[in-house]
Amino acid sequence: MNKNPLVSIVIPTFNRANLLKKTLKSIENQTYNNYEVIVVDDGSFDDSAKHVCSFFNKIKYLKISNSGSPAKPRNVGILNSKGKYIAFVDDDDLWLPKKLETQVAILEDNPNFGLVHGCCEVIDENDQLKNKIIGRPRNLNLKHGNVKLSMVGNWTVMMPTSFIRRDIVQSVGFFNESMSAAGEDTEFWTRCSFETNFYYHDEPLVYYRVHGNNISFNNNAYLLLPLHLKKVVNTQYKKKNITSKQYRKLMDNLIQLQLRTFKLNRLLTFKNIFVINLFWFLNYKNVICFFKFLVRK
Repeated sequence: MNKNPLVSIVIPTFNRANLLKKTLKSIENQTYNNYEVIVVDDGSFDDSAKHVCSFFNKIKYLKISNSGSPAKPRNVGILNSKGKYIAFVDDDDLWLPKKLETQVAILEDNPNFGLVHGCCEVIDENDQLKNKIIGRPRNLNLKHGNVKLSMVGNWTVMMPTSFIRRDIVQSVGFFNESMSAAGEDTEFWTRCSFETNFYYHDEPLVYYRVHGNNISFNNNAYLLLPLHLKKVVNTQYKKKNITSKQYRKLMDNLIQLQLRTFKLNRLLTFKNIFVINLFWFLNYKNVICFFKFLVRK
């Protein structure tokens, strides 16, 4: 078994050359050295990102017309990558030095797992730690192993922690470019959950930056995320990868996810829950969830 496989690191960027430089520096400081970096500039207004990339080794810089979403630049990065493994990171997050070394060892030693992920420590726009960890579940088993039933409608993979085998990406396909820049990563990881086991490593190996330009769940595009996830679940049900009972459970998960968008648009939320399941109200938990969000200000 090759203990030193090539890792392809895909970074979409848009008008964040100053933060991109910090991200690339954190990659340069990795204890694992067999990697390539594909930076895909999603139509930045100038060539600052290209200039930043010129100061680092092992980087392929590509610039495309602005797509308005990280899905397309990630797909372009995948198409231009060569590694056995693919790691994703955004242009404002930082990796701790042993991130790649740790994750390569996990997947090399655990062939029954196709993806490894974890939690993140939060930093602010000034690189200051906020003494907060995100992405860590109350029950670690929820994010480890065969996670498809626990994942759909409940949680997603923290993008800068993601590390996946190339053959899994080849099986599930690319990021969904028809989706807006909200939830396209969730839809992708959900498809992956039906294809392989996830390995949850409960050690923060990433600094996740919180600032004013983060995509928030308050984004109206999240109104459509449950409908996109329903398509994923329907596909798996048609393939007989889940039972009728499991299908009903996942539909209820999506109902409850959709109800979380009540404050964004009550009318569209109400419409969408009937699209997901015409008889959603026959489940007691769905009704309780509905009234909870109905009365919330």
